[in-house]
Amino acid sequence: MKRWWLGGLALLLVAACATSPTGRKQLILFGDGEVAQLGLNSFDELKKQEKISTDKKLTRYVQCVSDAIVQEIPASYKTSVADWQVVLFDSNDVNAFALPGGRIGVYTGLFKAAKNQDQLAAVLGHEVAHVLARHSNERLSQSQLANVGMAAADSALADSEMRQPAMAALGLGTQVGVLLPYGRVQESEADILGLQLMASAGFKPEQAVELWHNMAAVTKGKAPPEFLSTHP
Repeated sequence: MKRWWLGGLALLLVAACATSPTGRKQLILFGDGEVAQLGLNSFDELKKQEKISTDKKLTRYVQCVSDAIVQEIPASYKTSVADWQVVLFDSNDVNAFALPGGRIGVYTGLFKAAKNQDQLAAVLGHEVAHVLARHSNERLSQSQLANVGMAAADSALADSEMRQPAMAALGLGTQVGVLLPYGRVQESEADILGLQLMASAGFKPEQAVELWHNMAAVTKGKAPPEFLSTHP
């Protein structure tokens, strides 16, 4: 049984090897079309659950900055997303996101930190970069691999008194030892690609520094422990 699991994992890793836009090795187990559909489905569900802003002026502002960023996406990426769409959600969350399939969500609470168009462009460039670098696919693939590893350990420890504590330790070890460190790498990669996008669109990359100063002031005391954060 152990040999079967190890052989299967080895074949899985070889078949799933890919390279990110910065040259980093990635684990990609899913087709881009599959992940794009997941993104589109998730966005449709979110639009049903969240209140969409009726502020036309602010919506046009977000659309304008978003369009400028998207227009600078290199041609090699555009085949994966035919049509980017952005929605402004009426929420106090200081956040924004982009999903595979070409969907961007911005929360009105973000403007507590994004004080000008350059700072908004820094956020949108970063989030769009996550999609371009296939980070959602990568995280899903890492999670799938972690599940396979935990299933193998569960089988090996089936008759052991150490099964429950060992599985608990493996779960924590997988999260902190594999998933979150990759998350930090992905965030840094999105920073690099996002800054390139916003600069190409004519925005000021140095405003990203001011954005994070603002973000720190707004979210002070509400952040998770640094060691467990993907934005330490």
